[in-house]
Amino acid sequence: MSAVGVGIIGVGVISDTYLANLSSFPDVEVLIVGDLLLDRAQAQAEKYGVPAFGSAEDVLAHPGVDLVVNLTIPAVHVEVSRAAIAAGKHVWTEKPLGLDRDGAALLLREAEDAGLRVGSAPDTLLGPGFQAARRAIEDGLIGRPLFALTTFQTQGPDLWHPSPAFLFADGAGPLLDMGPYYFSALVSLLGPVDRVAAVGTKAREERQIHTGPNAGTTFVVEVPSTIQIITAFEQGAQAQSLLSFDSALERHGVVEIHGTEGTIVIPDPNQFTGRIAYVKPLGVIRDGMSFEQEWIEIAHEDVVVGRGLGALDMVRAIAEGRPHVASGELGFHVLDILLSAQESAATGATVVVESTVAPVPLLPEGFDPFAATL
Repeated sequence: MSAVGVGIIGVGVISDTYLANLSSFPDVEVLIVGDLLLDRAQAQAEKYGVPAFGSAEDVLAHPGVDLVVNLTIPAVHVEVSRAAIAAGKHVWTEKPLGLDRDGAALLLREAEDAGLRVGSAPDTLLGPGFQAARRAIEDGLIGRPLFALTTFQTQGPDLWHPSPAFLFADGAGPLLDMGPYYFSALVSLLGPVDRVAAVGTKAREERQIHTGPNAGTTFVVEVPSTIQIITAFEQGAQAQSLLSFDSALERHGVVEIHGTEGTIVIPDPNQFTGRIAYVKPLGVIRDGMSFEQEWIEIAHEDVVVGRGLGALDMVRAIAEGRPHVASGELGFHVLDILLSAQESAATGATVVVESTVAPVPLLPEGFDPFAATL
């Protein structure tokens, strides 16, 4: 086989990292980029040496494209992904998979009926840091996982994003913007979720843009800008999660898994590499009362990768006849969890998560994104 042809729809801010990474993987070749703004598509095509540009329809009609990478805004994720399936293309979509259960479920049914695959960000689950941590937990390093703690708190993307209103609109907020990273990680580590309970709040009803040509203008906050979630997993574990755009204290990437035989901290689920360390119970007793515990580092190979790795894994998985890691089914279950948390925060009730998902596979041993396999 030769490199698999890729077309990208949507060339906003996130497209830079996708184009840079996909251009570095020998098993895929970006053939065309498309956008509502043709001049923006042309600029990205020229910047990254992509041979063609045009509209979304041009990408879907391109005969060499086997995989469409959907980088559009969340509100049209399902619409664009369904159009790609209808055109006979596999789909990799940015998170979330969609904004409602019915639309996302319809997308997955249509893909299955067509014999095509759907993959969904985040693909940070494929990073060497997360994969090493997952293997350590499965090897019994901390015993049986009991509970997890995750934290993402920041002052908000309105401080740095030139057009941040969509991140505070229905379908976003910290829950649907950042939640997919943390809950994809938790489901991968602890299995499917059974039920959730959540509370949410807004610091302000309006926020101000701080950078770019629209600096100084305000926009309406449509969804909770802080949400706290208690999660119960099907296999018995629990988790407590904070997602906030309202915190003066910046704290990102906190993921702790506590088990019967110890605790492990794993890399930021919004990154592909990072520190892994663990601690065992009963450290050295000092002064007859306090405990001094030693954190032990877990060495792992940090191959430099980034967004687009999930699309590459999907391409290879199709060729090898195996499941891909960041699947549409995982994306749907995570979406169901997040919408259930949103409903719980709105009603005050604990919400049962109706969907489930098969165990998330690990990458094959020795997976090297920069070595051609097709």
